[in-house]
Amino acid sequence: MVTPGATPGQLPAVTPLITGMLPNMFNFTAPTQFNPLVMQPQAMTQQATRHARRVYVGGLPPTANEQTVAIYFNQVMAAIGGNTAGPGDAVLNVYINHDKKFAFVEMRSVEEASNAMALDGIMFEGAPVKVRRPTDYNPSLAAALGPSQPNPNLNLGAVGLTPGSAGGLEGPDRIFVGGLPYYFTEAQVRELLESFGPLRGFDLVKDRETGNSKGYAFCVYQDLNVTDIACAALNGIKMGDKTLTVRRANQGTSQPRPEQETILLHAQQQVQMQKLVLQVGGALPTKVVCLTQVVSADELRDDEEYEDILEDMREEGRKYGNLVKAVIPRPDPSGAAVPGVGKVFLEYADIDGSTKAKVGMHGRKFGGNQVVAVFYPENKFADGDYDD
Repeated sequence: MVTPGATPGQLPAVTPLITGMLPNMFNFTAPTQFNPLVMQPQAMTQQATRHARRVYVGGLPPTANEQTVAIYFNQVMAAIGGNTAGPGDAVLNVYINHDKKFAFVEMRSVEEASNAMALDGIMFEGAPVKVRRPTDYNPSLAAALGPSQPNPNLNLGAVGLTPGSAGGLEGPDRIFVGGLPYYFTEAQVRELLESFGPLRGFDLVKDRETGNSKGYAFCVYQDLNVTDIACAALNGIKMGDKTLTVRRANQGTSQPRPEQETILLHAQQQVQMQKLVLQVGGALPTKVVCLTQVVSADELRDDEEYEDILEDMREEGRKYGNLVKAVIPRPDPSGAAVPGVGKVFLEYADIDGSTKAKVGMHGRKFGGNQVVAVFYPENKFADGDYDD
């Protein structure tokens, strides 16, 4: 065992000048003497384990700096019980690339870096950040250095994350999605995949220098029974001049079980409709259509006039499919701002109805105004959130 000190053959301890912050470089000036019997240089040991102790953090807000990132990750690591190397801060050093909005956070131990993988998607200064392994991470070498997966007993709920989501992109149910058109945005790819169910982990791989998509992604579904269904439905689908390759990341294409055939058929129909929308550059369809340029706030103040407009929109909406609900936000009598005033929301039982409504109503004239019809997020509509 090497104990800190200035004894020949050993390295002196380095004490940070400010609590929570460590120097970016260690300047060892004490005289040292090589002794083959002493397990020498701590610096070499640190360098050998560095690839397994570094964490890539992407999607940082412009206001982030080395100090705020270090303080934040020290706090959340302590809050979830991820500090396993003893008392003190987990973060040794932070390097930020402000142009590309990412950072490398160096942890003091391999195990703490693995625990940090559970923080993927955590909110930092109001923005969700990606927490990943860096490109120089070597899994086979790292396996001999310490745990490669987050501790399953981390208290993720303490920082607003869902327990059980740790290591969201690891394991046999990880899906490889290749052949993506380079112009597809992260949101488009994610929504296409989420048509089969919510994701536990998702990563659209991008070029570190340019930030552009490399044309492939990885994902894991919360419901692992969806894995084979999604693979079979998406694999071979043509997107523009590309053909998707979708399979489990660690094996060849899997065939769905017999009991999944009905679900698969429905899923393939959904994919075909979404593919058509994507090819013309639109957003992915939802069951909710938002219309603007239809009504003005003044027309909605009178109760009787409001009911007439609402009934007219219900009647018009039913022409395209099974209309579940029509919502027209009204102005507040007190004059307080109300999100969504001037918009009409039409919720359908299925995407077929909402797609027909969007196509049929977009560009039509209502009261001399040309209507704009767009798909609206179902989760926001369900929460009564009618703002953009």
